[in-house]
Amino acid sequence: MKTDEYSILLVDDEPDILEFLGYNLRKEGYIVHTAENGKEAIEKAANIIPHLIILDVMMPKMDGIETCSIIKKNPKLANTLVVFLTARGEDYSQLAGFDAGADDYITKPIKPKIITSRVKALLRRYKETEVQKEVVELKDIIIDKEKYLVIKDGNEIILPRKEFELLSILCSKPNKVFTRSEIFSKVWGDDVIVGDRTIDVHIRKIREKIGIENLKTIKGVGYKYEE
Repeated sequence: MKTDEYSILLVDDEPDILEFLGYNLRKEGYIVHTAENGKEAIEKAANIIPHLIILDVMMPKMDGIETCSIIKKNPKLANTLVVFLTARGEDYSQLAGFDAGADDYITKPIKPKIITSRVKALLRRYKETEVQKEVVELKDIIIDKEKYLVIKDGNEIILPRKEFELLSILCSKPNKVFTRSEIFSKVWGDDVIVGDRTIDVHIRKIREKIGIENLKTIKGVGYKYEE
């Protein structure tokens, strides 16, 4: 996966930190979103479904520990990694962070090369987790990536490769909106040129064969699988 397919949410009440981190991560090609407090972070994370959240600990309204704990309880964010970036390096502070579900803990101040290196390492972990997840089980559908098999209401359905890959992507993160460009890149690749109606046709065929009303069109943006 290329860096421009990864989204990162930066959460800090200091604008200078957001600007500094955002600049260096965007320079590496990441899609960067920002929030200035815990409550804003929880709302944005639920809408964006970022791959990684870099979270300050000491913030007004809601601290990072509580924010992380709430984020980790959201099923939509089950695969999202959370790393604390803070000036507090005490052992008890780190333990509280890990108890809240954090995946890593980075102490300020930190050099740009080090933060980008840690981010790359974390996102490699994210990619490995995605690869290992060969079977996706949702409320009324099972996707077996290894067997290229769809099971809907107990019935096995075989889809052509591209239709299967498209359905798998949408079901991999229920309720997340996948843009048309994301879908093109993941299913057809960046080097393949296909018409704008290609995704629409494949979605229509999937709906006809599986009868899923959960496949939603987000006009002007893309598609999602809604649970």
